[in-house]
Amino acid sequence: MARAARQHLVRRLTRDGWSPRSDRLAVEEPLEIRIGGDAFAVTMRTPGQDIDLVNGYCFAEGIIRTAADITTARYCDGAGPDGLNTYNVIDVNLADGVAAPDHGLQRNVLTSSACGICGSTSIDQVMDRAVGPLPPGPPIPAELITAAPDLLRGQQQLFTRTGGVHAAGLLTTSGELICVREDVGRHNAVDKVVGHAMRSELLPLTGSLLVVSGRASFELTQKAVMAGIPALIAVSAPSSLAVELADRAGLTLVGFARGDTMNVYTHPDRIVA
Repeated sequence: MARAARQHLVRRLTRDGWSPRSDRLAVEEPLEIRIGGDAFAVTMRTPGQDIDLVNGYCFAEGIIRTAADITTARYCDGAGPDGLNTYNVIDVNLADGVAAPDHGLQRNVLTSSACGICGSTSIDQVMDRAVGPLPPGPPIPAELITAAPDLLRGQQQLFTRTGGVHAAGLLTTSGELICVREDVGRHNAVDKVVGHAMRSELLPLTGSLLVVSGRASFELTQKAVMAGIPALIAVSAPSSLAVELADRAGLTLVGFARGDTMNVYTHPDRIVA
């Protein structure tokens, strides 16, 4: 199996001059997702929890609704020059009755994996895929929201080693940390979290919070809405389209959750101060 971090020799410059040292780098490699043997998407990711990633990715794209919609997901092809499996290709077989994506969706996924999607049409598509506006759900203590980034940071082992990955974590409203995933792609980290929850039969995540280590983009907000998560907490800023989607979907969107302060952009009624 591919490693999540690798050593690299660097030259470090300080006031005392140059010196050699070994540095750890977060691994970034392509993962090709095939469905029934046909190419579907390629995403740049940090190897690890790839099956969770594939489940979360296919769920966010509206291809599957439950883990049972995938009968098998296995590594295939992807052999390197040495003939060994690179573990960079996964072929997914869908259950009977689950429709494979058409060619138009394949093209959209391939072009949106790097640049994202935007516009009111995209919000309409997310709302069509979602079960409906998010229910009120249980109240969320404000102190849990302000503590969430520190709880996440305490589990970011790969970030501690490399300083080069994003993280996403799933918390219950009582403060229990369900899982944490790290990846060079912030959207991949969330897909891994949602994929884990799906495979553990926890969806919809109506009693959970999603906390992310960076900004709240439209794509991350979409994934939270699709999974039924009532609140998304980011340590940095949300985008304008993320706020629009959160407002329409009934999602509590929190940004700049640092120390004992936060900015609540949508649906503050869930938060108990």
